[in-house]
Amino acid sequence: MYLHILGASGTFMGGIALIARELGHEVTGVDAGAYPPMSTLLSEQGVNLTEGYTGELPEPPPDCILIGNALSRGNPTVEATMTTGLDYQSGPAWLSREVLSTRTVIAVAGTHGKSTTSAMLAHLLDRCGQQPGFLIGAVPSTFSASARCGRGKHFVIEADEYDSAFFDKRPKFLHYHPHVAILNNLEFDHGDIYSSIEDIIRQFHYLVRTVSANGTLIVNQADTNLARAIEMGCWSQLEWFDARPDADALWTVCPQTLDCSEFSICYRGNTEGHIVWPLFGQHNMANALAAIAAANAVGVKPADACTALSSFIPPKRRLQHIGDYNELQVYDDFAHHPTAITATLEALQQKHPQQCLIVVLEARSNTMKLGHHLGQLGQALSAADRVIIWRRPDLTWDPAELAIPNDSTTLEVCNSVEDILGLLHTTTHPGDQIVLMSNGDFDGLAARLINQLSATH
Repeated sequence: MYLHILGASGTFMGGIALIARELGHEVTGVDAGAYPPMSTLLSEQGVNLTEGYTGELPEPPPDCILIGNALSRGNPTVEATMTTGLDYQSGPAWLSREVLSTRTVIAVAGTHGKSTTSAMLAHLLDRCGQQPGFLIGAVPSTFSASARCGRGKHFVIEADEYDSAFFDKRPKFLHYHPHVAILNNLEFDHGDIYSSIEDIIRQFHYLVRTVSANGTLIVNQADTNLARAIEMGCWSQLEWFDARPDADALWTVCPQTLDCSEFSICYRGNTEGHIVWPLFGQHNMANALAAIAAANAVGVKPADACTALSSFIPPKRRLQHIGDYNELQVYDDFAHHPTAITATLEALQQKHPQQCLIVVLEARSNTMKLGHHLGQLGQALSAADRVIIWRRPDLTWDPAELAIPNDSTTLEVCNSVEDILGLLHTTTHPGDQIVLMSNGDFDGLAARLINQLSATH
């Protein structure tokens, strides 16, 4: 089969391209502004990527064109696809039919933590000899790519609630029909396609409906919105997990250190395994608990899963430590929601309680750009000592007017990444912690900051 992918350098569609190549299909693609690591991975796998949507289609014509959800009517290449009458599908529909239909699917859903939890699950299944396939919305540090078909029966997929394509507005995760589904958390997000939290709860309930009676739902007991989705009906085996202190759930956890870098996993009140790893933060401990519970549902013993996770390294840009310059620490985090920001900053405070914490934020997601979470955002950022926000031209709100309910937190606004680099160059000191927060490229800030620090320290 010859596939041509529109939006091929995105993490999801790029992952499909990698899987299709592994299956022996010919794959080409087109995108605008493609950048590493995905553009490099595609090139290494023989995927010819064309820059820009000119309206031209490859010759000979592909057997099927897969259209990413970032594209819509009016795009010249989309219009050419429809005019020529070529077969086109969404990425999730193709993946479901060609790959997932013959596998035991383990889906990881939630507003936060999908990529990290999916990577944990793929890692521990692999270390336990299962050779899983996976498609993850980040580059796992323990694998060479974000997706692979795999030789085992299990397939781990990051299950996104965002829509599938301009012609299929269902969430991606409704295509996957998982045998095991992790529901990590549920908050309002994607304000460009959802009007309320009730809309998203309903979609999560539809996901619950797709899990068979002999399947398993692994659900976070601490999340009241997930409880509402379950209360609408559940026909599968239901296992609650809860990483809060003194929780009463089937799966619980007992931290041995303040920063949660060492902890025990408990099932029905009995200790099943112990983890010591380089990660920190309660959110990572909760992600591990969910991954171990899901692995148990497909036959992996919790003790073996704990041993495997002790060697886990988080995906790139998930509170990733990217530099240490004269005791000035730099982290890169895929922050897209106030709750995720809160979890990251709490983890850093627990790890380094005496150090100045500097947040550099790009409000890039559609929800953040539209200003849906400004009250929560200000509260989340109040954990920092300094906050620097890039005033992107497409923001619908003024960062300078963001209310941060902490008088000791200073707020600074920059009109360009160049201004941010200049500000950091003149105002940071040894012992500071800088955390870059964006769910996009941030105009190359991470690499540019590392180059600047390397030249001056």
